[in-house]
Amino acid sequence: MARHSRKIEILDAASRIVSQQGIFNLTLEAVAKEAGISKGGLLYHFKTKEALVSGMVKHLTDNYREKIEAHVEADPEEIGRWTRAFLNVTFNHVYPNKDWNAGLLAAKAVNPALLKPLHDAYKDWQHKIENDGLDPTDATLIRLSTDGIWLSELFDVYQIEEEKKEQVYKRLSEWLHALQKKEVPFSE
Repeated sequence: MARHSRKIEILDAASRIVSQQGIFNLTLEAVAKEAGISKGGLLYHFKTKEALVSGMVKHLTDNYREKIEAHVEADPEEIGRWTRAFLNVTFNHVYPNKDWNAGLLAAKAVNPALLKPLHDAYKDWQHKIENDGLDPTDATLIRLSTDGIWLSELFDVYQIEEEKKEQVYKRLSEWLHALQKKEVPFSE
């Protein structure tokens, strides 16, 4: 258990560096210093910078996947539950440190192939969303709208105010509910 905790501390330190100082400041030395361990201690867990970034992506993806699957399992409604889970987790799940998303930026800069775990998760989610009992195009539009909010925050581009974000979430939830009840006239 201690190894797992130390690994998480290292990943958290790496994420903070990327988020606060930029990808070019992500070095093994900087991560070791930020995590409060020796470089040798860091190398015990992550042999290379690429392995570290891979760990960042895998941790984020696994955490996200677990949250979505937990929401799906807890949802008593069969129709639309994957789309609802994706919407709810993306809008409402706050990682212990919002810097975790920085691992995705680091992967894109270091080696885009390191994003494969996230690509695989999205391929699976998209398939499940399209086969969720809803109109596949409408369900995909909800997913893409949800991703738009997340990506605007990830890239720190124009971000809407919290009140507007809540209104968007509410509108998407209402749309999803109407789709589930087949009350949306433009779905066909």
